[in-house]
Amino acid sequence: MRKYVPWSAAVLVLAALSFAAAGCGGGGSKNSASTSGSTSGGGNLAANQSLRIAIGAEPPSLDPGLATDTTSANVLYNIMDPLVKLGPLPDLKPQPNLAQSWDVSGPNVTLHLRHDGKWTNGQPVTAQDFVWSWLRTISPELGADYAYQFFGIKGAAEYNACDPKKADCNKLKAKVGVSAPDKYTIKIVLTSEQPWFIGQLSHTSFLAVNKATVEKYGDKWTEAKNIVTDGPFKLTSWAHDSQLTLAKWPGWRDASSVKLTKVTEKIIVDGQTAEQAFQAGEVDVEDTGWPPPDTARLKATPAYHQFQALGTYYYGINVKQVPDVNQRRAMSFAIDRKAIIDNIAQQGQTPATGFVPKGIPGFAEISANNYLPATSDMDKAKQFMAKVKSPVKNVNLFLNNSPGHKEIAVAVQSYWKQLGLTVTVKQMDWAQFLQFLGPPPDKSVTAYRSGWIADFPDAINFLELWTCKSGNNNSNFCDPKFDALVKKAEATPDDAARTKMYQQLEGMLTGPDGAMPIVPIYWYTYTNLQADTVQGYAFNPMNNVDLTKVSITS
Repeated sequence: MRKYVPWSAAVLVLAALSFAAAGCGGGGSKNSASTSGSTSGGGNLAANQSLRIAIGAEPPSLDPGLATDTTSANVLYNIMDPLVKLGPLPDLKPQPNLAQSWDVSGPNVTLHLRHDGKWTNGQPVTAQDFVWSWLRTISPELGADYAYQFFGIKGAAEYNACDPKKADCNKLKAKVGVSAPDKYTIKIVLTSEQPWFIGQLSHTSFLAVNKATVEKYGDKWTEAKNIVTDGPFKLTSWAHDSQLTLAKWPGWRDASSVKLTKVTEKIIVDGQTAEQAFQAGEVDVEDTGWPPPDTARLKATPAYHQFQALGTYYYGINVKQVPDVNQRRAMSFAIDRKAIIDNIAQQGQTPATGFVPKGIPGFAEISANNYLPATSDMDKAKQFMAKVKSPVKNVNLFLNNSPGHKEIAVAVQSYWKQLGLTVTVKQMDWAQFLQFLGPPPDKSVTAYRSGWIADFPDAINFLELWTCKSGNNNSNFCDPKFDALVKKAEATPDDAARTKMYQQLEGMLTGPDGAMPIVPIYWYTYTNLQADTVQGYAFNPMNNVDLTKVSITS
């Protein structure tokens, strides 16, 4: 998301992005838990449909224009009303939501909104709300990292790049290809045919915000006392760095289908504390993570749940601090990906031999030339290192403080030590970590941990991340040839031809002649602990939980 993990993302048990979701549960009994991976079950609905979950971080932002991580996204998806949602595996096809239908003719897209969307202040949700929100997100003033999500729309990139000191930005704004010809119709003109665009509309950056609220409260509009939303749940309280509370909103267009009445998201950064809270019955879903040594034991319990993911856990390298590609290749080949999975993560992940993850449409062809090893190839790593004239011996490795990241970092530290590198691990809370990453990254950053969960199920979402002006490119990597090929792929509607370009782009990143600004480590799974009273709580491959599907049984 989905997010930058940045989303962004989850290591081990969702630690790639230290994200927030929601679980359900009632009462205060100790948690035994449902069948692994189960999303439905028997039992009668409990009288108390109140859900308590442990999440691993404070949401950095609940502004759809500024949120870049899965923690924020999972709240937004449940307090806002997306235009479309993605269907089930394996296709993940876009399904009508607030947009009840759409017409696509070449680069022209027309969305037809439902007439019963409503803000929590009682006003109707209109097409103009979306037009205003999207123009706000791509405005040069907001400086949104996710502005590039809109660059497939005619004129969006030009408006976003406008310098008000040098040009009339309002003229460029007027040329952006979005309009609302009537109250419930959105017209979009794309730069080219883009087969993935309807699915892309499921991303949080395409959510609408309430103009009057944003203008009245400025950067405080997302506080619980101010916020106006249009989804099935409403943010009723937000004790920063402590917990958030969501309540079912009776005015939502399909409120009768929502079983949960309250969701409490407790921010518990420490994995052991979160696990203890679950075992004590203080939370019903544990989405923080837990100490890696506990994984084998927890996997043997019915509380353990595992879900399929579309995401990559990786280390980024600041190419300005490590300018020699041979050193970056050495650092990648030295890592034993399988050992990290087998001995630390232990949750069914797959060694990442490239950045685009297994499960993405066209993966077999995209990954055909992948050459990164699943296990350490220290001999080859040292051969690469021998070619480096001025190696960077002191490496500052930055990571956030969710469970599992440090253990992986210590393993990587030992691999890189064999290359003659001294690695200093710097662990931070999530918000501070994101600030250090930029872009551009702080000069003290040599390498950093991150994860990327698909915003929508197409490889372009992974590859465009590394374009020069991407708001989520924290590596300082910039190759105009790479950007040009991304742009060409975006303008290629034929799936087979576009997939071939994806293969080339993957090679430019991690192939034999690739620039290696990133060190892919593994392809994700999602895991958590759930009480046996929880039904319907499941992550889709983009790391989203739809709380309207969740209920609590007695």
